Amino acid sequence: MAVEQPLPASAATPGDQTRIHNIGYRNYDGPRLGRSYATRSLYSQSLRGAYGLGRSVKSKVLPMLLFVVMCVPAAIMVAVAVATKARELPVDYTRYAIIMQAVISLYVASQAPQSVSRDLRFKTVPLYFSRPIETADYVRAKYAALASALFVLTAAPLVVLYVGALLAKLDFADQTKGFAQGLVSVALLSLLFAGIGLVIASVTPRRGFGIAAVIAVLTISYGAVSTLQAIADAQNSTGAIPWIGLFSPVTLIDGVQSAFLGASSAFPGAAGPGSGEGVVYVLVVLGLIAASYGLLMRRYKKVGL
Repeated sequence: MAVEQPLPASAATPGDQTRIHNIGYRNYDGPRLGRSYATRSLYSQSLRGAYGLGRSVKSKVLPMLLFVVMCVPAAIMVAVAVATKARELPVDYTRYAIIMQAVISLYVASQAPQSVSRDLRFKTVPLYFSRPIETADYVRAKYAALASALFVLTAAPLVVLYVGALLAKLDFADQTKGFAQGLVSVALLSLLFAGIGLVIASVTPRRGFGIAAVIAVLTISYGAVSTLQAIADAQNSTGAIPWIGLFSPVTLIDGVQSAFLGASSAFPGAAGPGSGEGVVYVLVVLGLIAASYGLLMRRYKKVGL
């Protein structure tokens, strides 16, 4: 039985010859949105991620739960004030964040590593910098996103208190002034806590280590400073109490608002800083915010190589 042999290439008919088609990439003719658009997109994505939006249900549980925990006490205070026709709110606007500082610290500890540690772990930072985005753009977007998320967390209960105060027909001018002072206080707190949290989280790609380190820095420093202030108060060294408060982020914010925002100090014996000492508090807060930004810039110049 004869077997048909394939024709050699030289004997193939022209219709059977292999064709090579040019399917190369076409030039992009659409709009080029540039660095500013990329930075805004990174900011928006990071802000949404701070509350688990656009991520799995599991990622939404903790930030949303902490948001509710921040707002529920304010709602209860408002309900009591309205029901009892109180003449003032149980808590000043400037005091609320200090009372809830443990919840705020937990939020920073959970979301700062989520914002930057995952990029380090999966080595995606160089990919960001391969686009028209620079180190400063990345740092600003991440810093602004976490600070904005913290501001939402801390300002929302103040809004609840303010609306409740107006419903309870409390003095409009006094409540508006207190509300504005509270917003200034939580804005400073958000910038300070976001900077510290991101600096710590950017050191390690391990999210668990980042969470533990942020909690340790924020809570241990506050506990140590509070203990030393209590000892100074017991020994009648009230002059040392304001200076000890310079060594904890929470007490720094407390000192600034008690010196310049009309807040009552939570220091032992209400020995808050005066105007002169308050200037030092403001300078330290602003210095820490600037130092956090500078350290992040230095860190990500190395990471992007």
